[in-house]
Amino acid sequence: MISRREFMQSLARLAPALGGTGLVLSEPALLRALLGALGGAAFAGSPADELIRQAPRARFWSAAAGGRVQCRLCARECLLADGQRGLCRSRANVGGEMRSLVYGRPVSVHVDPIEKKPFYHFLPGSRAYSIGTTGCPLRCKFCQNWQTSQASPEDYRVRFTPPGDVVESVRSRKVPVIAYTYNEPLVFTEYLLDIASSARLGGIRSAMVTCGYMGPAALAEMCRVLDAVKVDLKGTSESFYRDACGAELKPVLRTIRQIAKSRVHLEIVNLVVPTLNDSDRMIAGLCDWVMGELGPDIPLHFTRFRPDYQMPHLPPTPTATLERARSMAMSRGIRYAYVGNVPGHHGNNTFCPWCRKEIIVRTQFFVLESNVNNGRCGYCGKKIAGVFA
Repeated sequence: MISRREFMQSLARLAPALGGTGLVLSEPALLRALLGALGGAAFAGSPADELIRQAPRARFWSAAAGGRVQCRLCARECLLADGQRGLCRSRANVGGEMRSLVYGRPVSVHVDPIEKKPFYHFLPGSRAYSIGTTGCPLRCKFCQNWQTSQASPEDYRVRFTPPGDVVESVRSRKVPVIAYTYNEPLVFTEYLLDIASSARLGGIRSAMVTCGYMGPAALAEMCRVLDAVKVDLKGTSESFYRDACGAELKPVLRTIRQIAKSRVHLEIVNLVVPTLNDSDRMIAGLCDWVMGELGPDIPLHFTRFRPDYQMPHLPPTPTATLERARSMAMSRGIRYAYVGNVPGHHGNNTFCPWCRKEIIVRTQFFVLESNVNNGRCGYCGKKIAGVFA
């Protein structure tokens, strides 16, 4: 007998071989059909019914005609008939009411360095209690966390964990930050809001790692309880977002602008995927947008892609490509540009934009040395953008 998770992993490994048949293994309809067809023989019953029965009422939706509900959480605004789920697989219409199927059901919990998210200008050297569920509104073919982002909540059997238990676990470990990450935190917004609100009362900060595909109302509430947000800006091309991510670019740009105006600490990551978004034109366009819309002080990370999910045939991003992207960003006036996922590279380190001295030295995801004092360069005394205490 195999588990649903093992079956999904097997399907993903078969993706290249099945590509010519027209099968798209990331499509929820196909996965559900295959899982359903094998359910009686391969699986010891489904927990989906129990999950739906226990699911709490969601927020950010409105009632529609005929017992349907309109989701307002993400930019897709799925219109769901009774019994249907959104594309994220995490929200369902149950009797004319939207329910969250992932509230209180984290499938990934780890204590990581904050640099792993990556956040380089938000409490450098700190540990982050990192938590995630299943689900995502995007369908990125190059997803680096597909095992959870492209799964359904019933694919993992986990116990219900109330927000208070999460906060107590963080407090007992003396960790200063909770990071909502791994899958897309947008799909567990209600859980995030409850955890972050409680954590803030105890002096624990909250940071989110997101694709940025949320609706403005949900984002506004999240910004009230979050201290930092890292957005994955995958490119500045509409066709790239449609073809590679199954999404649209405009909502992501709107999200980034809204976060920047909220004064929540913001960092941006661009996963550079060979042949897809690594051209000089695309990188220059992204740098120009960041500089023009956000200014010179938003940290911008160019991160190495590793072959995975539906794109195992592509090579890892050459280091030279990431170096070129970093140089292009800095030549356009972006003060804090980084090379990511290349351990030991000098592009992991923070340099003072005024005196050019190396002020934070990193290896892997750890800070080896810091010469930032009270948010200022330890050499020339000029202010360094970020949150350092």
